[in-house]
Amino acid sequence: MTPRGTVFRETMLGRVRLAGDTADRPLRLDLLARADSLMLPHRTTLARLTGRVRIAGRADDPSAEGELEISPVARRRIRYRLGFDLDGRRMLLDGWKSVSFRRPLSSMTVLPYTLYEDGARVGEGTLRFPLATGLLPFLAGFRFPRAAGPAADRFLAPRWDGTPGRTEVWYTTLTDPATGSGVWLHHELVAPHDGAPAYAHGWIAVFPKEGPVEHARFGPVPWAGRRTHGWAGGRPHGPADSPTGRTDSLTGHPGGRIDGFVAGGVRVGPGRLTGSAGPFTWALAEEVQGPPLHTFPRWSWRRPWLPATHLLPAARARYTGTVRHGTRELRLTDAPGASARIFGHGNARRWAWLHADLGGGDVLEIVAAVSMRRGLDRLPPLVFLRLYRNGRAWPRRVERTAVGWAGIGRFRADIGLPRWRVEGRAGLRRIRVTVTQPPDGTLALDYTDPDGSAAVCRNSERADADVRVERWWGRWRPEAAWRLSGTAHAEVGGR
Repeated sequence: MTPRGTVFRETMLGRVRLAGDTADRPLRLDLLARADSLMLPHRTTLARLTGRVRIAGRADDPSAEGELEISPVARRRIRYRLGFDLDGRRMLLDGWKSVSFRRPLSSMTVLPYTLYEDGARVGEGTLRFPLATGLLPFLAGFRFPRAAGPAADRFLAPRWDGTPGRTEVWYTTLTDPATGSGVWLHHELVAPHDGAPAYAHGWIAVFPKEGPVEHARFGPVPWAGRRTHGWAGGRPHGPADSPTGRTDSLTGHPGGRIDGFVAGGVRVGPGRLTGSAGPFTWALAEEVQGPPLHTFPRWSWRRPWLPATHLLPAARARYTGTVRHGTRELRLTDAPGASARIFGHGNARRWAWLHADLGGGDVLEIVAAVSMRRGLDRLPPLVFLRLYRNGRAWPRRVERTAVGWAGIGRFRADIGLPRWRVEGRAGLRRIRVTVTQPPDGTLALDYTDPDGSAAVCRNSERADADVRVERWWGRWRPEAAWRLSGTAHAEVGGR
């Protein structure tokens, strides 16, 4: 049985006296805690903290990160360590609730703390949990999702080992259930074929339900992430190069965070996506809700023999946070989406991609592509299709959709715009998928491959999809059907 984790939200209010100030300032913490195990009072539970820190007139950091130690019986304390920015300086809030069974109410709701900057004490204060207004939302907000976090986290570390002619991508797509807006975050590492220094770049795009698509790019900047030194099962071994050259006292990891992608102020790490590009700034917490999903064969991630490989560390996730652009702000709460990874030699000659959250824990992922490699470029699009339904992936073996049971052609893709299709059969089931990308809701962006060649993708985070599954019972009978209107994520690309 898959173990379950613990997720909850907490708000604390109080005051802080900063060094040099003559009076206290109001302080507010809005935190999200995620633990990879069930929180039980008789044992020590460690959780990751993300959230927002607001100090009146001095700080408003929506990207605060830290850790929470919950040990009310074993150690008689609940300790908070939270890093945040104050006037461009990195602060550490360190404090704990000293649990007393003689005073259970006050000891569990009062948090004295100290602020540190590079180990020096720069402030102190007290926070309190507001029982009157906060208790019911606090209790109602507890969740116990299946603990898929560690499995997803191991795929975040950079796959690139320094070899020229490689590209690597971290991307996230989601749909805001309140406004219907789609969001696309793309983070890319490019190692040029000629041996020039690797660089990082990317973009953010917002697809509103009404109005034009807006986007902005960041980079290119020199790649400052770590290189791996050998791999086994997708996990890096050996030292990592820190972007800052130091070990952070809060997390104990180089550079202060365990990051997958780092490019200036843009970061992708476990459970957290932050950054800025042009008029956009974003800070999102990611809650993974299912196991990773391999779109390509599992071995292709460990052994880069194929032109490229693709997987989803978070095939189903929920996103909470803010995306600001100009004077507008998109506030997300439990927005459904997914995060994926690509590693390879560059973009395909032609390709189509679909991510469809079908509801009820079901997900459909499709990649159909024509390779740039000589010989393979003469084949029709190879289809990699994974339908995750009722806790199982179909077809059982990833290769079935690409090479079929009796040769290439069992699954076919008809790639075009504004509509493209995929259909095929594996075992006693067959599937038909029709994707429609609205012209006014599709964004065209250009790529540059490691060899310097160009490609263009046309992406829509508000696509429509019609999915029909049939099963053979003496004849083909309908088994399941889904119609997505404006919530499918799709792309068509080419040269």
